[in-house]
Amino acid sequence: MAVLSRFYLLLVGLARCLNAQQIVNGQIYTPGIALVDAPQPNTPLGGDFLQVALDVTSDGQLELPPYPSNPNSAIWNITIFLSSYTTGKNFTISNGTASTNNASLGEIMTQEPSSTVKHVNWIWPDCLVGDGTSTGNTSRGAYNISIRQNFRLNGTNMYTIFDLPIKVTNSIPEESTRPSCDSLNNPLLDEATLNASANNFTRIVGTAIQGNKGGSGNGLGGAGMLDWRTSVHGIWIVAFGFLFML
Repeated sequence: MAVLSRFYLLLVGLARCLNAQQIVNGQIYTPGIALVDAPQPNTPLGGDFLQVALDVTSDGQLELPPYPSNPNSAIWNITIFLSSYTTGKNFTISNGTASTNNASLGEIMTQEPSSTVKHVNWIWPDCLVGDGTSTGNTSRGAYNISIRQNFRLNGTNMYTIFDLPIKVTNSIPEESTRPSCDSLNNPLLDEATLNASANNFTRIVGTAIQGNKGGSGNGLGGAGMLDWRTSVHGIWIVAFGFLFML
């Protein structure tokens, strides 16, 4: 019984550690190079703009572009969408080409050239105007900020999708300059299709990002978003090792 009790406590402790690794010092580790500084998960949002802050150097490990012709690590581009399976909407925030009046934004990596943090300020479209949850005339409610990175990490090219949940429930004022939702909306792909289009990748604890100036960047990479397969696999390896030591 004592062995089983210690085994159970080990599993509980490991599970708590895995959950805690998703956010480190307020920064959200995506399955890619960029870190999300803001917003935090499930934040109620509103105001004039949706504001997103992305650290594209992974806390100083990777230098800013322009990169050399054959870099060890680089972010080729980042596209962002605001999507919801609840409302059925999938709005373009940035797909690399700015539209009229910045209804959708241009390339994220080229803005604020000297800044390690890229600040996205996207005008809420007209169907999100209001206060509180959705009524029959709006599309307010639960959304994901879908961050899609096309990048090279330590010599390997990858494409990943990271969905950050938010709530469009705070007040958004009506203004004549707001773009129409129809002009920004795209077909909403199901989760299986999206997952099949991206690499199944997680940032492993302690993995350094190899920079492009003769070695790794400063410091070690933090913990990535661990999926259930990686998490469970690691738990059982450590747990059975513990049993053999008893």
